[in-house]
Amino acid sequence: MTELAQSLASIRVPDLAGKAVLVTGASTGIGAALARAFAQQGMKVGIHYNASREPAEQLAEEIRSTGAKVHLVQADVSQDGESERVVNETAEAFGHLDGLVNNAGGMLGRVSTEQMTDVHYERVMSLNARSVLAATRAAHPWLKKQGGFIINTTSIAARNGGGNGAILYAASKGFVSTITHGHAKEFVGDKIRVNAVAPGVIATPFHERYTNAEQMEIQRKSIPMGIVGTPEDCVGAYLFLASPTLSGYVTGQIIEVNGGQLMP
Repeated sequence: MTELAQSLASIRVPDLAGKAVLVTGASTGIGAALARAFAQQGMKVGIHYNASREPAEQLAEEIRSTGAKVHLVQADVSQDGESERVVNETAEAFGHLDGLVNNAGGMLGRVSTEQMTDVHYERVMSLNARSVLAATRAAHPWLKKQGGFIINTTSIAARNGGGNGAILYAASKGFVSTITHGHAKEFVGDKIRVNAVAPGVIATPFHERYTNAEQMEIQRKSIPMGIVGTPEDCVGAYLFLASPTLSGYVTGQIIEVNGGQLMP
């Protein structure tokens, strides 16, 4: 455990204890860091994964060993009906749902516009955009029973258009940012706060898969803090947005976590 992870484990946000949250795309990276952090607050945590079964099961076992309640569910949320199934199975397992973190997503390869196919378009938009809408739609009736929160994971790419071959990914995250604003207004009467976090360059399997060492160094040099972020660097923003005590008057906002790389 890193020093930052240890510090996060010592933080207490009392109004989160006992609440149930679903984190999609939670087997690795930011999602896994969030699952740990929410469990450390005494929350019941739904862990969704797609292909990364082993790390998801290890994470679930790790959290269960602390006494926290976990529901593990597999699904390809880019497929019709799967986001809804994940939400409803998790809510039914816990008997309630207080929060949803729409974190599942991916680039699915660096592809230029010239090389892009309709199939690639559908895959990227279904994973990054449609799944967020579907999960939110399914969570809404559960959340409005007592009020709650939705936190979407967008990206710095939504503002700067993304890097080489990432234009479609950036556009799909632009959808996430825009729908965050829209749902914040639509759901305010149901006492559901909707916000988002926009990570910058974070050391996760995402970059291990799509960004080589040279590209990573170029990106690092563009960050005023001079370092690439970690999943734990993002956790505080999500805890803040989940807590009605800390952010009860905050909705429709996007918190940028990027080391100063973008200052909108």
